Order: sequence, then C-alpha cells, then structure tokens
Amino acid sequence: MSTTVTLIPGDGIGPDITEATVRVLDAAGADLVWDRQLAGASAAARFNDPIPDATLDSIKKNRVALKGPLETPVGEGYRSVNVALRRSFDLYANVRPAHVILHGGRFEKVDIVLIRENLEGLYYGAEHYIRIADDPKAAAESVALITRYGSERAIRYAFEYAVTHGRKKVTLVHKANILKFSQGLFLEVGREIAREYQGRVQFEDRIVDAMAMQLVLKPEQFDVVVTTNLFGDILSDLISGLVGGLGLAPGANIGPSAAIFEAVHGTAPDIAGKGVANPGALILAACLMLDHLGDTARAARIRHALHAVIDEGKHRTRDLGGTASTREFADAIIARL
Repeated sequence: MSTTVTLIPGDGIGPDITEATVRVLDAAGADLVWDRQLAGASAAARFNDPIPDATLDSIKKNRVALKGPLETPVGEGYRSVNVALRRSFDLYANVRPAHVILHGGRFEKVDIVLIRENLEGLYYGAEHYIRIADDPKAAAESVALITRYGSERAIRYAFEYAVTHGRKKVTLVHKANILKFSQGLFLEVGREIAREYQGRVQFEDRIVDAMAMQLVLKPEQFDVVVTTNLFGDILSDLISGLVGGLGLAPGANIGPSAAIFEAVHGTAPDIAGKGVANPGALILAACLMLDHLGDTARAARIRHALHAVIDEGKHRTRDLGGTASTREFADAIIARL
C-alpha cells in the first residue's frame, strides 16, 4: 500500500536536490505518493505566508514529510519556519547521525548520533527588547526554558534509540556548572533516566565546551549524544564537519504524531538553479524516512549505493572534491541500485 508523504522542496537549491532525491526513491521502487507543498521564502512570495495552512494540513494528514532547506531572514522578517514546524507538530527530538562516508580525512571511525531536545531552551522564543531612555533597543533579553517534561522526553528518546539500534553509550552534554538551574535540571533528569538503563546502556555527562574540544580531538569515543536545543544545534554541525560537511548531513524531527525529515544545510542561493548542488543530505534524510516507515531494506540499499558512488570518486559533486552535477550524482546512485 502506498504511503503519502508531504514533500516540501524548499528554497534556493531545495528544488534541485528534491528532484534528484525523488528520482532516486522512484528508481529504488519506494511505494510513495508525493503531496507537494510550499514553505519558506517560496511560500511567502506566493501566498504572503511562509507556512500556508495547506502545508500544515498536509503534514497533519500524512504525518510524515520530506523537506528541503528553507530560507529564514537574518535579524528581521518572519521567524524560523523550521522552528515553527517543530512547534506545530510537537517534534521534540531532533536526530542527527554522522558517520564517515567521505574517506581520506582526519577521522575514519566516527559514528555518532546526536539527539537534540528540539522545542525548548533559548529557541523557545521568549525574548524582547528593553527600552532605556530614548533607545527602544538599548538591550535585549532572551529566556531559556528547560522543563522536566521536555528534558525527559528527549533524554528517554536517546536511551531508547541506543537500545533499539544496539548502541552502547549515551553522553549527555550540558553547562550545569554555570547555568545551575536550567542546565542543572536537564542533567538531573538525565541522571535519573540513566539509572533505569543501567546494565544496558553506559552513561556519562560532559560540559559542552569540553565536549567540543573532545569531539575534534577524539570523536571515536562518542556514540549517542543528547543535549539541549542550542548546544545541539551547534554540536550537530560540528560532528557533520568531522565526516565531510553538511552536504552529507541528514536530520529527522520526531514527534508523537508526525515526523519531518530534512537536509540540514542551508539554501545556498549562490548555486541555486545551477544544477551543481550535492543532494546527498536529502537522499540520506529520505533513507531515515524509509527507516521510520519500516522500509529498512530499501533504505539500506540506497545508502549502500550512495556510499559506493562516493567511494568510487568518479561522480562526486564539487563540494566533495569532484565535478559531477546534481543529476549526474543521482544517476550514478541509481545505476548502483
């Protein structure tokens, strides 16, 4: 039986990499029906709304979406569409796997899954300007909200992920030495949950700055990492850099009644429409989606084909040191399915 998936091509290079990804999935025989919708700058230009009701209704109905990168204005304009989508569908866990695909770099044995609490912290959106005398923006204040409920959901998801995927260790990353209330609560909840998994999953905690250093010195020591929203946003890009960059970095946003899978890189407007963007991240995100839908064998076949193309080296896109176009990269994967 076919599964209907909301497809949001996104902005910038989004339509290019989405077309390539759909071609790969079709060639692999994925039984999917695409419900195409708009979000981000393309939706704002057409509907004067970066998240049209039709898009929200589609995700609500289908409960699964595949999304290209979305443009978010810097410092002004509408708020992040990605954040809004996470809130709209209670997507509390962001999953960012990173393992070595592009060999020949500094690290060969990195295999980390970072799980980020996706709704709270400084990204909760409680911020405002403070007026002093005649200056309406004399200061700005942002509040980080950490709740026991939100922390428990994300941390328990990390431990359950470790158990389900045969992972051995969970590392909780925090700044509880300084932010003793908010980060302290996250750490407290983590330690409580860790006791439930004693004997099945190892547990450790690391202060975020020390963690950043250890990730670039010896990333092989880490397995599943769980952390708060802002730290997760930063560290997930760091671990992507360890294994070849954001061009090969997929992401999943998981909630109780919906899931959105995405390429986590930006819109790259400088190469939009030129047909040279690397679709690898969105193809790998589609594999996460297939796993989520229970089509794990097909996901593994696509991953294997993508890895083989990169290993061979003849059809790499230019961000991977090659000259292949978006279409040529996708064609090479299709030829290996």
